[in-house]
Amino acid sequence: MARSPNPLALFSLSLLALISGISAVCPVCTIAVAAGVTILRAWGIDDVLTGIWYGALVLSSVFWLLDELKKRSINFPHRTLICFIAIYGLMVVPLAWPLNIIGMANNTVFGIDRMLLGMAIGTFLFLLGIFIDRRLRCMNGCKQFIIYQKVIVPVVLLIVASIIAHLALQLV
Repeated sequence: MARSPNPLALFSLSLLALISGISAVCPVCTIAVAAGVTILRAWGIDDVLTGIWYGALVLSSVFWLLDELKKRSINFPHRTLICFIAIYGLMVVPLAWPLNIIGMANNTVFGIDRMLLGMAIGTFLFLLGIFIDRRLRCMNGCKQFIIYQKVIVPVVLLIVASIIAHLALQLV
C-alpha cells in the first residue's frame, strides 16, 4: 500500500524551495551536523531526533552546492529550486528506498513519519539559525558577537530542539 505524502513535510520543503539568495553555511557547520546524524543513528536514538539533524544536514548541503555554483559562475534558471530538489532527492529518497527508514507504518508520531517530521523541524531551525546569525551581525555592525557564531547559532537551535523533542516524545 502506497503512503500519501506527508503534508507538513511537503509544505516545509516547498516553502524552503522558494527561498533564494541565502549564502552557504560553512563546512565546519555541515560537518558538525553530519557528525550529529551519524552519532544519533548509531546510538539508536528516535528517528524524530535523528531527522532534526538530518534535515539540517540536507539544507546545509543545498547551501553548500549553491555557493559552489556561484563561485564557479554557473548560472541557470531556478538554480535554487533545482538544487534544493536535487539535494533533497539525493539525500531523502534513499531513506525511503532502499533503506526503509522513511515510510514504515509503525514509525509515526501523530500520524506523521518520525524521520520526515524531524527533518522538517531540522530544516526550519537550521534556516532560522542562519537568519538569526545574520540579524545578530546586523545589530553588531556586520560583525559577529562571538567567534564561530555562524556555527554556534544553528547548532544550539538544533540541540535545544533535540532536547525538547526528546522530552515531548517521552510523553507520547
